[in-house]
Amino acid sequence: MNDATILAKADKNEGMTVEEIKRYQELVKPQKHVYGKYGTLALHYLEDYNLSKMWGIVNLPEYLHGIDRQAEEMDGILREKLSKSEQYKRTGDFMEDYRRLTAMDKAIEDEILSELVYVD
Repeated sequence: MNDATILAKADKNEGMTVEEIKRYQELVKPQKHVYGKYGTLALHYLEDYNLSKMWGIVNLPEYLHGIDRQAEEMDGILREKLSKSEQYKRTGDFMEDYRRLTAMDKAIEDEILSELVYVD
């Protein structure tokens, strides 16, 4: 059997022999997707708590990469907005500024997680 015939059989979901399956696996390597922080968190959330939604998503990798893109955009918007707030403005005192930046980072992360990652 040639490679084109094996690929055609696989596309048509026809029965294949063990040798054909092994050759098909050599020809078509599984694609590994690497997600960012929020895409990975969303994947784990779906796997653990919302399998029905995960199965309903037609293109899961595209969905998870979209979560990462939206989180990045949201981070930029929130960081710009919150940095103008009196609560997070720099004071000149290193420890106070560090505390404020950490609090701002936590507030941004909490918002991203509640709006994008942990949704039903």
